[in-house]
Amino acid sequence: MSNKKATLTLDGKTYEFDILDGSVGPSVIDIRSLYAKTGMFTYDPGFTSTAACDSTITYIDGDAGELLYRGYPIDQLAEDSHYLEVCYLLLYGELPSAKVLKDFELRVTNHTMIHEQMHNLYSGFRRDAHPMAIVCGVVGAMAAFYHDSTDVNDPIQREIASIRMIAKLPTIVSTAYKYSIGQPFVFPRNDLDYASNFLHMCFSVPTEDYKVDPVIARAMDKIFTLHADHEQNASTSTVRLSGSSDANPFACIAAGVACLWGPAHGGANEAALNMLKEIGTVDRIPEYVARAKDKSDPFRLMGFGHRVYKSYDPRAKVMQQSAKEVLELMGVENNPTLQVAKELEKIALEDPYFVERRLYPNVDFYSGIILEAIGFPTSMFTAIFALSRTVGWIAQWKEMIGDPQKKIGRPRQLYAGAVARDYIDIKNR
Repeated sequence: MSNKKATLTLDGKTYEFDILDGSVGPSVIDIRSLYAKTGMFTYDPGFTSTAACDSTITYIDGDAGELLYRGYPIDQLAEDSHYLEVCYLLLYGELPSAKVLKDFELRVTNHTMIHEQMHNLYSGFRRDAHPMAIVCGVVGAMAAFYHDSTDVNDPIQREIASIRMIAKLPTIVSTAYKYSIGQPFVFPRNDLDYASNFLHMCFSVPTEDYKVDPVIARAMDKIFTLHADHEQNASTSTVRLSGSSDANPFACIAAGVACLWGPAHGGANEAALNMLKEIGTVDRIPEYVARAKDKSDPFRLMGFGHRVYKSYDPRAKVMQQSAKEVLELMGVENNPTLQVAKELEKIALEDPYFVERRLYPNVDFYSGIILEAIGFPTSMFTAIFALSRTVGWIAQWKEMIGDPQKKIGRPRQLYAGAVARDYIDIKNR
């Protein structure tokens, strides 16, 4: 707590509120006593100026373009670490020793299979169902299969549920993909790393051997790592709000999946690639850039700029290099959609309109390009995002459950409806 105080003057009366300092970043005014002291609430649509919790997991400096997981820069983790090590870091707060990491990886690997009866859930969906609809339903249904890990007050059950979700999400997501294309479900393999196992379950078939290219596996691992957590975004806040009622962990993560599905959130990479396909060819780019600059035109360039980052998205820098490696490997540099992406990227980095407004290509722009080059349809992009973000949701959920200040979420409102009035009998209306 800072020694500084914030003062608020209302109707000639002055009220004091503590100022709280974090380890880094903006300080906050503690207004928990505001209503008791003044009879008023704050008004903050979207909670863009409100800190709803304190957290030690992820820090973002949007102006500097900085993203830290437990203090470690995202570019260092993406380059030198791997996803399961990052999972451990997010869950437990420190980087593991070699022995501890091996044990953690073994625990995850031993939980990758899903209950055999869960396969029956998939047949209840139409073949053309969006993978996110399936993933949301199946994750929520985990509470019906794993009764021994739904008690949020039991730390052992919380731990088991956490490992299960990290382990089973690749299987759940890949099975949704296989179902959508009418291919047999593929079981996980214990001899493959996390990213390679996911690719194996998505692209292997019983009739021939499938070998995962290490470049593709590394690119997939980076996508997982870069999307693992992102502070108090919409889906993470949804998980925390759901968890504040002591709902079981599977229900909370399913709520996060549902929120992530929105095109303004996790669906942005799908929307970005669909935009590139709409543009179609390089010669049409000037037309769409002009439309983006026209305030009267509803068209917006997807995959550029970010709600938080006011400089280059640090994740996009890592993803940009990964995209080049994957495109070279796949030999798809001449793909029309990818040609449009490259030219659009060049314009955004040079055109004063975009530079002045800090509309740099973001992580959604590059991740969609990589995923399409690997062979995923756009409908799978958000499901892969959900798989990546699961560990972040779990880490945030566990932190909230263990917080002694935890309260059930209950935002207030500024009521603007009708005042009290008497009921009128239907005959007299």
